[in-house]
Amino acid sequence: MRKFNRFMALSLTVAMAAASFAGCGDKTQDSTTAATTAATTKATDAGTDAGTDSTTTAAATPSGEGEGSVLNIQCWNEEFKSRVTDHYPGYTEVDATHGKIGDVDVVWTITPTKDNAYQNQLDKVLPDNANAAADDKVDIFLMEADYALKYVNNDVSMPVADLGITDADIADQYQYTKDIVTSSDGKLKGLSWQACSAGLIYNRDAAAEVLGTEDPDAVQEFVKDWATFNTTAAKLKDAGYKVVSTVNDTYRVYSNNVSTPWVVDGKITIDANLSQWVTDSKALVDAGETTTFGLWSDEWSAGFYPDGKVFSYFGPAWLINFCMAADAEGSIANSGRWGYTVGPQSFYWGGTWIAAANGTDNPTLVKDIMLTMTTDKAVLKEIVQKDSDCVNCPTLLNELAADSSFASAILGGQNPYAMLAAGAEKVDMSNISAYDQGCNEEFQNAMTNYFDGNASLDEATDNFYKAVVEKYPELTY
Repeated sequence: MRKFNRFMALSLTVAMAAASFAGCGDKTQDSTTAATTAATTKATDAGTDAGTDSTTTAAATPSGEGEGSVLNIQCWNEEFKSRVTDHYPGYTEVDATHGKIGDVDVVWTITPTKDNAYQNQLDKVLPDNANAAADDKVDIFLMEADYALKYVNNDVSMPVADLGITDADIADQYQYTKDIVTSSDGKLKGLSWQACSAGLIYNRDAAAEVLGTEDPDAVQEFVKDWATFNTTAAKLKDAGYKVVSTVNDTYRVYSNNVSTPWVVDGKITIDANLSQWVTDSKALVDAGETTTFGLWSDEWSAGFYPDGKVFSYFGPAWLINFCMAADAEGSIANSGRWGYTVGPQSFYWGGTWIAAANGTDNPTLVKDIMLTMTTDKAVLKEIVQKDSDCVNCPTLLNELAADSSFASAILGGQNPYAMLAAGAEKVDMSNISAYDQGCNEEFQNAMTNYFDGNASLDEATDNFYKAVVEKYPELTY
């Protein structure tokens, strides 16, 4: 058994100062106190999201003594690994899949998501994790929102309260980021460093030409709700522009604003807002005001350039910064000619959640990683500066909004953080279900046939139901 020493390269004085640095949440309780508390007490108030499993909490001994010598992390790409490598104090990279934190070996198992491979990997290793050999135990695994409840409503994941993480620690995080990973019995089982609130990214030149303004607040009046958005689409078509590249650009905005889950009492339901997406999208396609291209296709991304004649895309900060050809000469992003506004409805897109695996033998280190990466304000600001993530800390985003150095060249000098912070406050994910990924994929696939005239609405709807039931045999419709 070994210890981890988070600040092994620093002097004791500096290490003590760093360990006490205030994060986004109230990070005044050090890991020794928190670990001891987690090992000896359990919160009974429902508001603390306390867990009931005593197996792993008992392992949370002071300063990591008695914990494992290997920290195993399951993920699907390099994103979280790069954040830890670049920003977690004391982490040293050994090679592409190995690192060190003090004398703890860190092993990264990266399984791509294609063909559901990542979830299949989790389903293989998590259920019997408590009985795995010490060096093979999964300690941390990463989740996305579309399937998070599959693991949250399951004893393979550990309540953060069992690690000693309190409500006060994470008070300065957006509520929707907690709702997504809260189990049906009220236990919070993950944390995210990201708040991927999103908006409408519009072509400033097209706005000036057709709408007579490129100012974000003024443009918002032309896209403030779906009825207004659709009226504006007709004006843009007359000038030779598609309002969006494809109907798939708007889907996530509608689906984030449903009033019922995809599945209620085992029965598939189609929310009224999704039915509205179908109605609106069919009208836009029939009028030639958008297309049915797939996201990430060459046809979809043609609008990143002026000749593509696309007025807008919907997306978060990561789409703007990393996916819209900002480094390509002649692109709209490279010229600084995108603008950013709220659009018809607030929504979010993306995000990665850190979860502790039930059976971990490194609860103290897992706790420290979770708190450092999601609540340490200095670390979060570094992530903004280096990685351009929209981070899960309202107070920091508001500070960035008031700092002119965080204006975006891609957005023509516009600072997006006030809008992103306000948007994150409006996101409501109380209607997510464990079936969201499959239902969303099959609904879009089925409705594309309808939009393209290859099926009637009734046929497309029936095909959707059949595809979902084939994927999830336990459901009815």
